[in-house]
Amino acid sequence: MTKIYTKGGDLGETSLLNGTRVSKSHDRVEAYGTMDELNSFIGILRDHLTLEHYREVLLRVQENLFTAEALVAADPDKKAEGLPELHEEEILLLEKEIDIMTAELPPLKSFILPGGDPHVSRCHVARTVCRRAERAVIRLHRNSSVSPVIIRYLNRLSDYLFVLARRLGKEFNAEEITWPGKEQGKNLA
Repeated sequence: MTKIYTKGGDLGETSLLNGTRVSKSHDRVEAYGTMDELNSFIGILRDHLTLEHYREVLLRVQENLFTAEALVAADPDKKAEGLPELHEEEILLLEKEIDIMTAELPPLKSFILPGGDPHVSRCHVARTVCRRAERAVIRLHRNSSVSPVIIRYLNRLSDYLFVLARRLGKEFNAEEITWPGKEQGKNLA
């Protein structure tokens, strides 16, 4: 395999936080890169919101994601000094927020289609990227050490983003368009 070098270094490799060189296609790089993408989408969502409570929660989410990214970006076989930790309390915060918002929403009786308002759509984009990040971290976890708290956090975060989409839809009077499913399913068979 021919290596391509530039002034900035090898185009096919990158360094983990504690110096280990890995391929840019390594599962660890894919996992923390997808979390970074998620963090960026949540930044866009937060930037467009004027509702201060949700802006504060999303800022905390971004900080937690950055912590998770750093933990995933470190080689588990080398000691990493000074890395922050992601605590179970952060998952409990998401669950509390989910419960508060769910209490203000009508129960779901059908799947809903993403959209109806730009805020709602941004939540759904972030939610789907969150699910992809969760899958990437789970793939990494099969072969390497990853804190289970990170996996649980991503799982609950995607649920939080779904409920936030519904809550913002209610706040901005966006229609929840349901997927007819069963009725159309007869035609799909």
